[in-house]
Amino acid sequence: MANSDEEKQSQTPPNSETTAEGDREENDVVEEDENEDEEEPEPPHKQHKSRESQLSEHRSRMENLFRRMQRERVNLRVHDLIIKGNTKTKDSIIEAELEALKNASTMQELLDAAGRANARLQQLEIFDSVKITLDKGPPELPDTANVIVEVVETSSPFTAECGAYSKPAARSWTAEGTLKYKNWFGYGDLWDGSVAYGPNQTSEVSAGVFLPRVKGLSTPVLARASLLSQDWQEFSSYKERSLGFSLNLLSTKYHDLAYNLGWRTLTDPSQMSSRAVRRQLGHSLLSSLKYTFKIDRRDSSMRPTKGHAFVSTTQIGGLAPDHRSLRFLRQEFDLRYAIPFGFYRAALNFGISGGVLFPWGQGFLNKPSPLPERFFLGGDFSPVCSLAGPTAMYGFKTRGLGPSEPRRQNRENSDGPGRDYLGGDLAVTAFADLSFDLPVKWLRELGVHGHVFAGAGNLSKLTENEFRNFSPQKFLESFRISVGGGVVVPTKIFRLEANYYYLLKQHEHDRGKTGFRFSFSPRF
Repeated sequence: MANSDEEKQSQTPPNSETTAEGDREENDVVEEDENEDEEEPEPPHKQHKSRESQLSEHRSRMENLFRRMQRERVNLRVHDLIIKGNTKTKDSIIEAELEALKNASTMQELLDAAGRANARLQQLEIFDSVKITLDKGPPELPDTANVIVEVVETSSPFTAECGAYSKPAARSWTAEGTLKYKNWFGYGDLWDGSVAYGPNQTSEVSAGVFLPRVKGLSTPVLARASLLSQDWQEFSSYKERSLGFSLNLLSTKYHDLAYNLGWRTLTDPSQMSSRAVRRQLGHSLLSSLKYTFKIDRRDSSMRPTKGHAFVSTTQIGGLAPDHRSLRFLRQEFDLRYAIPFGFYRAALNFGISGGVLFPWGQGFLNKPSPLPERFFLGGDFSPVCSLAGPTAMYGFKTRGLGPSEPRRQNRENSDGPGRDYLGGDLAVTAFADLSFDLPVKWLRELGVHGHVFAGAGNLSKLTENEFRNFSPQKFLESFRISVGGGVVVPTKIFRLEANYYYLLKQHEHDRGKTGFRFSFSPRF
């Protein structure tokens, strides 16, 4: 018995003075075991479900936020702007493009302003990348956000571009090259020099600087100096050379105001020009102010299928107190409208362009208008993507219609002296263009499409008292008319067309021709 009692005592655990204490220790062991079980890693399928539930919850919160943004205004304002990554660019240049974010009062306005600011910063061409993040504001300031702008400045400040452009209608070509240096002084400044050479018509050397909008200035600044030489002997028996300077005073989404100063020289190397051209030869001073108002709400400039566009340009010359200063008033406008048909991407584009030019000053009724400022019609480029006033005319060559005079005769011209096209003081053009997809899939994917078109236009002289003989009825009756159709190949920089032109109405001395021709229309 004694031995059995000793065995029992030896089996009793230490420090177990009472049963309650033993029970507590057992409970502690059980709780520790449960804690150990909780600390064991969950099976992979449970973790997967947990992540899926978290993503689902996050997606649900975002959908609720989007639905709330669609139903009501979500109040939110900017507390602070934080700019990172700009080592050379001044903070003021970036802050100037972020002004709209400071005025936002809702989440919707803030997101829209951030998107626009990102696009504007990219357009400065001094950043390789731009990232705008909206972060939560301080806890003590509810309904606030911090805007974090992270930029990566361009790795190479130099860029170069070159190209060759052909004008089949004028039987000429031009080679162009441009060299740019970006952000020289850290103000987003863009310096460039360019050269354009055309052996048959135009050559130009120019240099300029662009300064984006900075604090204290409501508009970017663009200044440019150029030396331009144009050869119009084939069409109007003169060469034009001008040394000029231009300064953009205002440039916004809808408005542009620029001042131009230039010294211009007209010469006749052939000594065959008509009397009207000889009266314009010599030196003159161009000092003018040009204002442009533009609205373009078309879905594309190369192939519009809906929307409208309107451009109005007003120019006044003669702002310098010099007797050689050209004094004139020039007004032109363009109106375009595109109507979709809803099948085969068919759309009807129609438009009208007009312009009027008149000299001013003492005895202006008896004076001719400056020859280079007049309106000239012709050239096979498309009026669909052009917003440059009344210039394009289907089926007619460059400067191929309007008032003209015979050139002087000489011994070398046995076939006749030819004629000088003098342009007009009043010009009106109109067109209609129906575009449609072609029934070939790979052509549709490349944007190649067909079109049929019709165009009309006319020029008239108003100066030197000719306005007294002007008749609207005769002006309309003397319109030139052409129709045609072809295939259009749009690219990023120009619009290539292969068209067949048929002239319904032209005058005796017009340079128009029925037939098949190629044409290139630049993006305006």
